[in-house]
Amino acid sequence: MNPNLTLYLVSAMIGIMVFFTIAVAPTVFKVLPQEWASKYVRNFFPKYYAFLGAVSIIASFLANDTLSMGLLVGCAALFFISLWVLTPAINRASDQGHKKKFGILHGLSIVINFIQLGSFVYLVW
Repeated sequence: MNPNLTLYLVSAMIGIMVFFTIAVAPTVFKVLPQEWASKYVRNFFPKYYAFLGAVSIIASFLANDTLSMGLLVGCAALFFISLWVLTPAINRASDQGHKKKFGILHGLSIVINFIQLGSFVYLVW
């Protein structure tokens, strides 16, 4: 097995996360009507979190050291918390018009995403 496979997977996840943050999200909200953009994002994020969580788990099994394994398992846990806990709470807050709660939860999701991205960058550094 290729000893660099973990690094390749982590690098791919960095690319996915950066591309979505810089290119996809701003474009979606710029070119689509708000209702369509919201519908797109609601359908995209479960796939995003599930895919990146699964790849993090796979990468953790291929990791060569316990620090890398631990960071990857931690990131996977955060992806699944975002998928199963945070995203439904964000959607409920939005549906119920709770702008402050939505802002706090959305802010938390951004912080989590940056923690994960920072962890991934650390691993490939």
